[in-house]
Amino acid sequence: MNDALMLFAQADEAAGGTMWYVYALATFMLIVFGIVILIVLLNYGQLWFQAYMSSADVSLWSLVGMSLRQVNSRLIVKAKIMAKQSGLDIDRRSGISTKRLEAHYLAGGNVMNVIHAIIAAQRAGIDLDFDRAAAIDLAGRDVVDAVKTSVLPKVIECPDPRRSGKSTLSAIAKNGVELRVRAKVTVRTSLEQLIGGATEETVIARVGESIISAIGSSEHHTHVLENPDVITRAVLARGLDAHTAYEIVSIDIADIDVGENVGARLQNDQAEADTRVARAKAEQRRAEAIASEQENKAKVAMNRAKLVFAEAEVPKAMAEAFRSGKMHTQAENGQAG
Repeated sequence: MNDALMLFAQADEAAGGTMWYVYALATFMLIVFGIVILIVLLNYGQLWFQAYMSSADVSLWSLVGMSLRQVNSRLIVKAKIMAKQSGLDIDRRSGISTKRLEAHYLAGGNVMNVIHAIIAAQRAGIDLDFDRAAAIDLAGRDVVDAVKTSVLPKVIECPDPRRSGKSTLSAIAKNGVELRVRAKVTVRTSLEQLIGGATEETVIARVGESIISAIGSSEHHTHVLENPDVITRAVLARGLDAHTAYEIVSIDIADIDVGENVGARLQNDQAEADTRVARAKAEQRRAEAIASEQENKAKVAMNRAKLVFAEAEVPKAMAEAFRSGKMHTQAENGQAG
């Protein structure tokens, strides 16, 4: 009986030791967990509470995960609060969720620019969702400026002195008179074609080319001076904003001046060139005449030399005749008679 009691006492002591170990471990884990919770609350509690009070739908563990992923948590929370206060959809599945904002941030996008652009588009009644705004931002375009330009059209100088260094376009009508033109192109951003669409440089180049072509098709420069709107109508009819990031609202001729008479100058230059050619041909004919005269003189001198040579041969022939007896004097011919 005593042995049984002793065994029971030993078992009770062993169980008590095990329970103490379990209690100590649980207490340690609770302390560690409390410290972790305290650290998290100290670092993210204020930010989480701000998001919670604004109904921005940002969990505390999402803030911890942002720090681990090196995402600016304050920027994301600020963006979510702005979206919520502006009435945007921040649903986790279909709206502007925390994960989508984080993904855009990690891709190198400007989160605040995207939110500002979406809010501005919503206020202006423009259909712009988060995916399109993010795509425009990642394409390197200023999405806020694009929305502003879509609401309030901007004016582009044609030509642009800052890009080309020229203040006017030079075009020549069919009568040869030069016209110097400066135009203003009013454009509105086309959000549908902003990604992959041509920039302002393309619009300026197309408009400038069309203006020059329209003036060059005019029979007389006075027709353009009398009706400058003929140019604008001809330019607008060509659909120059195709495949560009802009929609051309209007093209206005801001200034038009008469330059030099290029046709008359070209005719004068042609006349001078023809005169120089005629003079050259006349000089050539004179030189040929002089050369021919000198050649004839040489021929005369040659013939004269031949004559002198022939005259010199006559005495020789007579002497040879006398010596050979083939020639008799007049006296000898008389005696013989």
